[in-house]
Amino acid sequence: MADERLGIEKSLPDSAVGTTVAEFLATGPRRSAFGTPLLELSQPVLDANIARLAAWCSDRGLALAPHGKTTMAPALWHRQLAAGAWGITVATWSQARVAVTAGVQRVLVANAVVDPVGLAWLRTALDADPDLQVLVWADSPATVAATAAGLGAGRPLGVLVELGADGGRTGARDRDTALATAAAIDAGPMLELAGVTGYEGSLAHGTTPEDLARIDAYLHELADLHRVVGGPIVSAGGSTFFDQVADVLGPLAGEGTEVVLRSGAYVVHDDGFYRAVSPFSRAGEPLESAMHLWARVISRPEPGLALLDAGKRDVSFDEGLPEPQLAAAALGAPSRPIKAEISAVADQHAFLRLDPGDPLAVGDVVRLGLSHPCTALDKWRWIPVTDGAGDDPAVVDLLRTWF
Repeated sequence: MADERLGIEKSLPDSAVGTTVAEFLATGPRRSAFGTPLLELSQPVLDANIARLAAWCSDRGLALAPHGKTTMAPALWHRQLAAGAWGITVATWSQARVAVTAGVQRVLVANAVVDPVGLAWLRTALDADPDLQVLVWADSPATVAATAAGLGAGRPLGVLVELGADGGRTGARDRDTALATAAAIDAGPMLELAGVTGYEGSLAHGTTPEDLARIDAYLHELADLHRVVGGPIVSAGGSTFFDQVADVLGPLAGEGTEVVLRSGAYVVHDDGFYRAVSPFSRAGEPLESAMHLWARVISRPEPGLALLDAGKRDVSFDEGLPEPQLAAAALGAPSRPIKAEISAVADQHAFLRLDPGDPLAVGDVVRLGLSHPCTALDKWRWIPVTDGAGDDPAVVDLLRTWF
């Protein structure tokens, strides 16, 4: 990415346009060089979060294939792999194409792939590189048939049987369907049975005792299915219940079986949804959010109201609105805590409610904590990464995303 040439991009200064990433970084830019709204990532926090989950999985004998859709940033994927990740998970064949093009050699597609265009690409990729491993999911014999038909002849594709549950997302709704899916995979030469998988996160949206009990029961069903179906892999684990995945599926790890965790949000984390539900938070040892967004006050039209220059095109809003944290006279200036809330976001504006006597003025900037990194980073193609030092930290990298 260092040789990639920068164009006109949101928040990047005009001096960056036409330069390569390396040339721009060589000028020593700091936060204050950028425009608002500005999404930034902290390098020290990214490093700490990557190391934290890598060590957690290693201590429990789990393999980690972090979900790449969270960031769609190959540079981060390679850092996760360098820290010991078993592979990278994606959600679609087109995301898999990004990963393979970026040199990822083990890709888990946490989804069925039945699109003929995607399967044609996959056939070409598998035949071109004998060391490439791509795994996909299937939850019915019909899915298996569509995958095999679109893939055509050549090196077999590994397929995991997906177990679902009533009220969940995809996945076989009963054991008989799961077993029939496994038999269909075994029946032909195009596919090979790689094990079983599932996604527990769609079955509960909180961490009440009832939520945790439902997740636990589902994971025990998944473990039982693996004991019958077999295969080298059993996989589960979003970013909310990976502790239960370790407890229930962890004992299956051993000779010939990898228990693969797919958590992805941890690398960036957040100041909202995952801060509340992460197992690390529930254990009293929370991760830190690596992402924050700076927005500028463009209007104080009423007492107690400020309008910021960031909206739905810039921030996530599906799992909670942004959280005002700090205010400053300018990017790079000393900051102060601010007591306020975002009441709504429009396409290009955020409505900041604050005490009428707060001195926040037009031109000042506000740091916002964001919720749900999956729908925050997708709004940005180039994201400055800072060293996190002082009020005006140095920008040490530009992270390229491929959403």
